[in-house]
Amino acid sequence: MKYFLVGFMGCGKTTWSRKLAAKLGYEFIDLDHVLEEHVGMSIAEYFSSFGESAFRQMESDLLKNTEYPENVVISTGGGLPCFFDNMDWMNANGVTLYVKLSPKTLADRLESSKTIRPVLQGRKGDELVEFITGKLAERESFYLQARHHVDGIDLSVEKLEDVITS
Repeated sequence: MKYFLVGFMGCGKTTWSRKLAAKLGYEFIDLDHVLEEHVGMSIAEYFSSFGESAFRQMESDLLKNTEYPENVVISTGGGLPCFFDNMDWMNANGVTLYVKLSPKTLADRLESSKTIRPVLQGRKGDELVEFITGKLAERESFYLQARHHVDGIDLSVEKLEDVITS
């Protein structure tokens, strides 16, 4: 079985994908890391050098053309479900889980993160919450197409396992 975790940046997709894979005895793939290895540079560098359109096309191509193990948990980029037919493709090729958090919680997490996020461009505080609120308004209709929705607050690997087996 293939499980795809989707949601806004900072919601914990990579962390929870890794933990769920370990719990299930599945392999784990972080599509952001696959992309960085494929292009030989960080996402921030690729984004800066080639722009968002080229990045989104590369991301979609990698999603659809990666050879996945039979049993795997995949962490996706935050914007990946929102472009082309990526969400439809993931729903057709596996089980999707949306890890949902409020804009304020996401902002708090992203402000303390060490990861470079090209689309945040140095936003902080209320400006960051406002930006996330707007982006979520654009993206949530895609995220909500996931087969399962989980609240990222007080999430545990046991809760994730319960959701996918119910």
